[in-house]
Amino acid sequence: MERYYQPEIETMPRDQLRALQDERLVKQVKHVWDNVPYYRAKMEAKGVTPDDIKGVADLHKLPFVTKADLRDAYPYGLMGKPKKDCVRIHSTSGTTGKRVMAFYTQHDVDLWEDCCARALVAAGATEEDVCQVAYGYGLFTGGAGLHGGSHKVGCLTIPISSGNTERQIGFMQDLSSTILCCTPSYAAYLGESMKEMGLGPDDIPLKAGIFGAEAWSEEMRQDIQNTLGIKAYDIYGLTELSGPGVSFECSAQAGMHVNEDHFIAEIIDPDTGEVLPQGSKGELVFTSLTKEAFPLLRYRTRDICQLNYEPCSCGRTHVRMCKPMGRSDDMLIIRGVNVFPSQIETVLLNHGYAANYQIIVDRVNHTDTLEVRVEMTPEMFTDNLGEIDKRQKQLVDGLRSMLGLSAKVSLVAPKSIVRSEGKAVRVIDKRKI
Repeated sequence: MERYYQPEIETMPRDQLRALQDERLVKQVKHVWDNVPYYRAKMEAKGVTPDDIKGVADLHKLPFVTKADLRDAYPYGLMGKPKKDCVRIHSTSGTTGKRVMAFYTQHDVDLWEDCCARALVAAGATEEDVCQVAYGYGLFTGGAGLHGGSHKVGCLTIPISSGNTERQIGFMQDLSSTILCCTPSYAAYLGESMKEMGLGPDDIPLKAGIFGAEAWSEEMRQDIQNTLGIKAYDIYGLTELSGPGVSFECSAQAGMHVNEDHFIAEIIDPDTGEVLPQGSKGELVFTSLTKEAFPLLRYRTRDICQLNYEPCSCGRTHVRMCKPMGRSDDMLIIRGVNVFPSQIETVLLNHGYAANYQIIVDRVNHTDTLEVRVEMTPEMFTDNLGEIDKRQKQLVDGLRSMLGLSAKVSLVAPKSIVRSEGKAVRVIDKRKI
């Protein structure tokens, strides 16, 4: 039987949910207008005032917020509350520019932890469970979000953070961890390490895992589920909106329910900004309805996505989003072809390569090149050059079929690609573009 953390909200009839969104949006727009001069100037430039926003139907009138705005307003320019009212700060890694700072009042933290608690309960967590939080702690939102959610559910929480893989596995065994929270690439690495230690799914008590913070395919999910002997659940979030828990998977594993009492999701055309009809594929945009300290309206995530409004078998009424299919800003365009790393991963996993890989893009003599370096698993490792050549050709054919372009494939020895205990570095783009 499906369990809910906040059943009256998670199963709220959609007409009531829409009325709640209308009410909260009107209040939030007024809050932003009164307290965030940066965004007020954007509204004035578009000729919009709070009086123009009567509900969700008017959302399209508001200007977008982008990551460029967050950098322009760095560090405090988008705060909606005075510093004295804020209790927490989190930040993105800043790998593509200035760090993005996000601020929280205590109320913001409480609501965020509720969202993460919903995700944990949907994955089967109760007060009887031991939750091992192996996301990074600190400025990264992963550890703090699931940690707080675990407390709300009443789980015994292990704040182990990422890394030290042997200790992770030892704690799973000694403390009888039943829920694992980490990135999918680290979950796969834990499974790989267990196998090397001679351990299998029956040697650990895990029953479920909540994996997010990076893209992963359905094939990777199945591999993790088989290796760890668990049910693997997806979770989605952004530091800019709070962190993990913006949406989460239920037992149906058929899309992630957006916590619509806190976030409005839209799908837009990434080129024109036009809102697209229900069921369309496009760029995901979120409006935060309840954030006090960092209230973003119409934030462009750059994630390519679809929303599903069909009823879900779990009984939750909140809209479901699919796994992001790539990004509108870092999608690879190779020789004029749109390439998503998830497509490449699907081909690799379909051919049995569930280990580490890297995608290397370069430009030689004004022509784009694509190389995929793939680790062989210990079971398939061979120094027979003819066999390696045959396997590489199979992958080249598979990638050509999936992508419509040719790629060089290099099969390399196990453990020869550097492991990451945080977000896996999958793509190296050497082009000067």
